[in-house]
Amino acid sequence: MEARILWADDEIDLLKPHILFLEQKGYQVETSNNGRDAIEIAKNSHFDIIFLDENMPGYTGLETLAFIKENNPTVPVIMITKSEEEHIMEEAIGGQISDYLIKPVNPNQILLSLKKNLQTKALVSQKNTSDYQMEFRQIGMRLNDRLDFDEWTEVYQKLVNWELKLENSGDTGMQEVFEMQKRDANTQFCRFVEDNYEDWVSGSSDAPLMSHNILEKRVMDSVGKEPVFLIVIDNLRFDQWKILQPLISEYFTIESEELFYSILPTATHYARNALFAGLMPSDIERKFPHLWLNENDEGGKNMKERDLFETNLKRHGKDVKMSYNKVIKLDYARKMVEKFNDLLKNDINVLVYNFVDMLSHARTEMEVIKELADDESAYRSLTKTWFEHSPLKELLQKIAEKKVKTFLTTDHGTIRVDHAVKIIGDRATNTNLRYKVGRNLDYNYKEVAEFENPEKIKLPKENMSSKFVFATENNFFAYPNNFNHYANYYKDTFQHGGISLEEVIIPFVTLKGK
Repeated sequence: MEARILWADDEIDLLKPHILFLEQKGYQVETSNNGRDAIEIAKNSHFDIIFLDENMPGYTGLETLAFIKENNPTVPVIMITKSEEEHIMEEAIGGQISDYLIKPVNPNQILLSLKKNLQTKALVSQKNTSDYQMEFRQIGMRLNDRLDFDEWTEVYQKLVNWELKLENSGDTGMQEVFEMQKRDANTQFCRFVEDNYEDWVSGSSDAPLMSHNILEKRVMDSVGKEPVFLIVIDNLRFDQWKILQPLISEYFTIESEELFYSILPTATHYARNALFAGLMPSDIERKFPHLWLNENDEGGKNMKERDLFETNLKRHGKDVKMSYNKVIKLDYARKMVEKFNDLLKNDINVLVYNFVDMLSHARTEMEVIKELADDESAYRSLTKTWFEHSPLKELLQKIAEKKVKTFLTTDHGTIRVDHAVKIIGDRATNTNLRYKVGRNLDYNYKEVAEFENPEKIKLPKENMSSKFVFATENNFFAYPNNFNHYANYYKDTFQHGGISLEEVIIPFVTLKGK
């Protein structure tokens, strides 16, 4: 049997849908429309958790809280308030509330708070879990603030660090709580990006480091002064980097680890070309039309990365000797190790490793890979196993021995998708599951992030009515015809191109051999 809940609110009749939702989940809910009755009910019956409206006539929520705690000091109390005034929150926290929610609340927020607080009892003796209880509340409170881009990177770092800690706890309940918090964070992050992205790419000084300026800000100063390696691991998420970090730290000192923002779409065609060119896609198309292909042009869309990087070096006055190598096959990776002494003769060596990208695609197409990487933890583990046995690890050891400055980064991340949303497009619409570009796109605008004028977000505009539409959170696009088949086929696969913490906020690491 699920827990017993007491819910006191002077507008309790308006909360009937929420109460029915909880009862369908198996909870027993008793209600009161005032603080005085709530105190008496709490005296005479046992409850596992209590919800209190802060602004009730008669006894306020804070007064009711004080009386309840006199008789039931250990019962968790969740304060629900319309006000975010600091003194009210301080009084409530001082009165030992377990959590607070800001009105209007939705059923998932309530369920999230229930799961987090009711599972505390069983896990209070475990340090990681108890630490997460405290951090959970702090993260939740921060998500209610108006975060800037730096603060979002801090939140994402905290989420990834807790994800890695909690996956070893073996407690599926707490992991479920974490997943709900991460989804909540992603929901709000997607709105944040949609609201601010146009300003960032229009040249605003108040913008994060992004794909098109990260090399200028972090790499160019070193080029020509000392040999440099720039290693780009396609699709490398921040959590995957954190799994690789201990292995790489055996040979390198990590001089800096920071996060930057991938441009949109978070796809190789756009993000990696922007990374190497040091320009947004529309600027590449305008300045170097022979180096850019649009969605409907024939040919590989990332075949000119070396040329784009050379234009970037020249623009920064770097007349240097460089090499560019895209590593797709194992034999070529081994060749890079064999050619190491030759690479040292260059001022800068760029190596692009496509394994993680291939892993994400293979997981979609191959049943055996799906079984080996059936969740986030296994996906990270498979990335670690690849690295431990890859020629890249051997190459990095050689670089570290020579104490050559090395930058390790990526072009974008991926997200595990689990919910299909319908979209309709004509034959010219691209096939990516996380973004669509074209004419006559039809969709529910509440389920997507839309940019009707590509030029305003520095993307090529193939025709007058083209627009970009991005999947957000854990969603992916599917066409109405044969919808159920594709919804099931792509569910729980790793995709990129849209807007999510995992795709947008990505690592840039500076290494120096020990």
